[in-house]
Amino acid sequence: MSITTYPSCRGQTAIVTGATGGLGLATATGLARCGAEVIVTGRNAEKGREALMAIEEAVPGAKLRFEGLDLASLASIVRFAERLNGQAVHILINNAGVMAPPQRRSTQDGFELQFGTNHLGHFALTGRLLPSLIAGEARIVTVASLAAWKGMIPFDDLNATESYKRFARYRQSKLANLLFSLELDRRAKAAGVPLHARAVHPGWSTSAIITNSAALDQAQSPVSRILALTQDRLGNMLFHRLGQNVTAGAESFLFAALSPSARDGGYYGPQGPGERRGSPGPALCPPAAMGLSLAEKLWQVSENMTGVRFEWEAVR
Repeated sequence: MSITTYPSCRGQTAIVTGATGGLGLATATGLARCGAEVIVTGRNAEKGREALMAIEEAVPGAKLRFEGLDLASLASIVRFAERLNGQAVHILINNAGVMAPPQRRSTQDGFELQFGTNHLGHFALTGRLLPSLIAGEARIVTVASLAAWKGMIPFDDLNATESYKRFARYRQSKLANLLFSLELDRRAKAAGVPLHARAVHPGWSTSAIITNSAALDQAQSPVSRILALTQDRLGNMLFHRLGQNVTAGAESFLFAALSPSARDGGYYGPQGPGERRGSPGPALCPPAAMGLSLAEKLWQVSENMTGVRFEWEAVR
């Protein structure tokens, strides 16, 4: 159950990416509890059906539907936006993510999987949904991570073709998420459009993202896969001891989307020691995320890589 009481979202439509489990499912449940009509998205229709059942059990009478969406496919993003057909969207939670697969993998469009899914996928999705988001004067919450503090953006090797270190590439994608959110806020304000971009992190939350991402790598030998999964499960045990569960982690997402105290261009997360756990509030922003030239360059590169441009004038 949500720790905090938020204003009613009745009559509003919310989209949560990666909502078939973990933090996304907890966030979708919280939005449904506030009365929003929630579009649960994910790659797997069966998991989508199970997620709808779980939300309905927690929130009887919730207004829900599942839509297939693969953030590792630009074509899937286009199809999703076309199915919405301009429907007003009031809340977008850019949550779906991949974390640290042991071997380098690619999206359907040839991007390194973590950068391509976590950042480029959400960049493209937000751009494709721009008319719907402006129609709904949307709050757009993009999920970063404490890992962004050690992130770097290697523009000469964004796709990790020269070097792949799995956690370094995860940190890269999470810094990119934060840079995107802050730059989206600046550009929306400059264009005079009613969008409300906020960034968030869940602290140390015991979702299955590490284990699921390790399991992606079918090319590993059985022994190597077992070792990788064991290592990542030990990491999740540490997160459980020092962090918090997904319901508590999702509170920061709900705070950023729904709280009257949340501000455009803000960054939010748990308020406990090290921002690992606790009630939500303002988070410390890594110095690298404050670089305007870095954010502008990343935006331009993201437009070029995805072919998606935010046509502000066309949708004002």
